[in-house]
Amino acid sequence: MVKDKIEEKVTKTRSDLAKAKNNKKEYIVAVGRRREAVARVRLYPDLKEDLLWGETPVKKGEIFVNKKPIEQYFSLPSEQVVYKEPLRVTNTLNKYIMTIVVNGGGRSGQLGAVIHGISRVLIKIDSEKFRPILKKKGFLTRDSRTRERRKVGTGGKARREKQSPKR
Repeated sequence: MVKDKIEEKVTKTRSDLAKAKNNKKEYIVAVGRRREAVARVRLYPDLKEDLLWGETPVKKGEIFVNKKPIEQYFSLPSEQVVYKEPLRVTNTLNKYIMTIVVNGGGRSGQLGAVIHGISRVLIKIDSEKFRPILKKKGFLTRDSRTRERRKVGTGGKARREKQSPKR
């Protein structure tokens, strides 16, 4: 009797897993990295009804970073040109809705991570069409330069030497 109940639970969980596998995700995920920053990008390719982000309805072409519009998060005009570049090059500027969560690093590192993540997610949509373009522009290459570690015997910085005593 106990064995029958256990088998019922096992078959229920297996059928639930099968249903979950059959349900396709409504978004595509990619991760972009730069220095200490990590950006998780979700792209919503085809939504039948409007997406609600918080309480605001979202239209095609809108991008949100950490629950703020990207124009508000990266407010400098030079930053806006940079993050739009992968979308402009691939002619997908106002075609998709994206939500991005960025952690770690500073402003410049986060911007680099966002660009890397956007480029990677665009490749998942149409690799044959977008990959050569993005590769040529260098958006797919992960910039691996990181902060140099502090060495022992230096005066607080990586390459600074301690001040020698007078006389």
